[in-house]
Amino acid sequence: MSETLLKVRSLKKYFPVRGGILSRTVNWVRAVDGVDFDINRGETLGIVGESGCGKTTVGRSILRLVEPTGGEVLFEGRDIVKLSEKEMQKLRRDMQIVFQDPYWSLNPRMMVKDIVAEPLETHLKLGKKEKDERVVELLELVGLGSEAAWKYPHEFSGGQKQRIGIARALATNPKFLVLDEPTSMLDVSVQAHIINLIRELQEKLELTYLFISHNLSVIQHLSDRIAVMYLGKLVEVGGVNEIFERPLHPYTQALLEAIPIPDPDVRKGEVVLEGGVPSPESPPSGCRFHTRCRHVSSTCREKEPASFDLGAGHLIACHLVAKA
Repeated sequence: MSETLLKVRSLKKYFPVRGGILSRTVNWVRAVDGVDFDINRGETLGIVGESGCGKTTVGRSILRLVEPTGGEVLFEGRDIVKLSEKEMQKLRRDMQIVFQDPYWSLNPRMMVKDIVAEPLETHLKLGKKEKDERVVELLELVGLGSEAAWKYPHEFSGGQKQRIGIARALATNPKFLVLDEPTSMLDVSVQAHIINLIRELQEKLELTYLFISHNLSVIQHLSDRIAVMYLGKLVEVGGVNEIFERPLHPYTQALLEAIPIPDPDVRKGEVVLEGGVPSPESPPSGCRFHTRCRHVSSTCREKEPASFDLGAGHLIACHLVAKA
């Protein structure tokens, strides 16, 4: 049985909405509103959903780049939500992030060698020779030569910049990486190279990933399990084959239906997802998806569905499936 590395329980993150002359809190944006999942050591959990559903906030809350409003985040049995700032800094050696935008996540005034070495100076306190050797090792690990160390970010392409970001994230030999849409800002021709690099690094370094994306094709290629997120909540979680071959939640079905097929002779079924995501300031009552669901009933409008296990770790929160 696989060992659980990360457990997330009832994770919440609310952002205040301020108004009036005194800028008082008048409402809350419920970006993440009670999320539960586990990630086993060495696996990849992919989180997918439309823009604004809370995917990125989940990843940043886990790392406490934004402070969670509530819930537990257990990393190797320790609840990091309760750790002091000093204790959290020590733990950051084991938990790192690769940001979405390689153009803005690298300091344009710093040479690559200093960008990659920054985590080493913060966490490992290596001597100059050891630090320089480690920087070269990391750059070669991600497919860049040692000569890249003496250049600035603007001298690299988008894909090369993302490789630098990955090298920086790997500097402290982490156990767990949050990959926040690491290919979405790249040309399609470059995306495959970065995806293959991410897979190779996982196997070579025995890494555990939380992979965040709105691209289901990328999620399918990289993930062992998939968590489908809608308006701050997980609506379906399961193995990658289970989700793609037997999607049960209407939202998951709609997302899969929207994947384009590069063959003009293949006809897609009806795309059932209509309208936009409601505001997280005032989410719908009951099931949050009911305003866009073709199977909506009075129960969906009034009662929030509980998540239940269909077997083999396939979890779903849907009144329609519960009645079946």
